[in-house]
Amino acid sequence: MRKFDFTGGTAVVTGAAGGIGAALAHGLARRGSDLVLLDRDADGLDAVAAALRATGRAVQTYQVDLADAQATAAVAEQVRARHPRIRLLVNNAGVALGGRFDEVTFDEFSWVVEVNFRAVAQLTHALLPALKAEPGAHLVAVSSLFGLIAPAGQVAYSASKFAVRGFTEALRHELAADGIGVTCVHPGGVRTRIARDARVGSGVDRVQFEDGRRRFERLLTIDPATAAEAILRGVARRRGRVLIGWSARLPDLLVRVAPAAHGHLLAALGRAETRRAESRPRTPAQG
Repeated sequence: MRKFDFTGGTAVVTGAAGGIGAALAHGLARRGSDLVLLDRDADGLDAVAAALRATGRAVQTYQVDLADAQATAAVAEQVRARHPRIRLLVNNAGVALGGRFDEVTFDEFSWVVEVNFRAVAQLTHALLPALKAEPGAHLVAVSSLFGLIAPAGQVAYSASKFAVRGFTEALRHELAADGIGVTCVHPGGVRTRIARDARVGSGVDRVQFEDGRRRFERLLTIDPATAAEAILRGVARRRGRVLIGWSARLPDLLVRVAPAAHGHLLAALGRAETRRAESRPRTPAQG
């Protein structure tokens, strides 16, 4: 499969109002792609689009809540009607939920699966004809570190991200004959709003949750722009899988060498890293 060509192609990116999605949009614009951006955050989406249009790139935006299957279908139809040929689709949008399985309602659990997995499959299915119509097209789905490992308190998120991983890996084999590349991305500790914006399960102790969230956010050290560049390099080289940061690469290795016992090792490493993070001097911006 030849190297991916960004120049002049249409790239669709979900979750584009901030974090990795916004950084991907900027990276794609620098590479000469025209952009179709989706997010539920209308204000954030408008800000990203305005900055990109200032560079001279064509940008279209769609405000949509991917938890709504009907709204997702309507937007997908609009995108495909306007762009019958799509060179790159990046399913990046995602949400998180704090709490053990017995601390969340099934509706809360389902919300995560709807956004993180159903929307990925739905958009891919709807836009696949447009990808097939564009020679050398490519598909990206952002899974997670928690699509490699499944820690306690992350049942909904891990279930959705493991589903993305399986979906993407199977599609890679199915679409090879069509000349469509497929990349599954596993980011480690990327500094985005996903932890800060996570919903809290109805049965979760809020004080304990906030304490855990603050400790977890200290581990998010990778700049979104760094993650985006790693993803785009992987796309350019048609990589089947992209691991971002040691916080993804090390767990991936441990899962391979200790499939049943890696949880204890990762927990110990996590505690050690948290202690190191808490001992670092804080800047005024960090509080």
